[in-house]
Amino acid sequence: MSSFVIDNAHSEIGFRIRHMMVSWTKGRFEKYSGTLEIDESNFANSKLNVKIEAASVNTGTVDRDNHLRSADFFDVAKFPELSFTSQKFEGSGESFRILGELTIHGVTKAVALDVEDFSAEHKDPWGNVKRGARAHTKIARKDFGLAWNAAIEAGGFVVGDNVEINIDVELTKKA
Repeated sequence: MSSFVIDNAHSEIGFRIRHMMVSWTKGRFEKYSGTLEIDESNFANSKLNVKIEAASVNTGTVDRDNHLRSADFFDVAKFPELSFTSQKFEGSGESFRILGELTIHGVTKAVALDVEDFSAEHKDPWGNVKRGARAHTKIARKDFGLAWNAAIEAGGFVVGDNVEINIDVELTKKA
């Protein structure tokens, strides 16, 4: 079993969602940690665990970030953490799928992460063994109790229902 940790300096956990039915608002989380345990003998038994500080949400707009931290959305006072825990890895190689449980706002749902560009191990100039990958999924925010919205005059709503989650990660192998 090979163990890796997320290198936060070279990773990003981000999202995008429709705004007023005309554009996309992007954001990311600034504080998170995670481990990947790769079972070389049976890749399906590999494990991924990620914890995200909900209050670290950053869309580049202070008022919007504070609204996202409020009880209307993440309710960070009551639910300070988002998490993902894998249940099974499907496939192997550069592209595969991780089935797991995503918890947001105290609600846990099954989610599939589609992983691509999972690199081979590489040694950096300082002797650390690294791997990288990209992953993405789409969730319905209301499934996680994030239901706040406001109607707009032209019809429709301020906030879209589906959230695209995009992850770019660099991993460092534990010694």
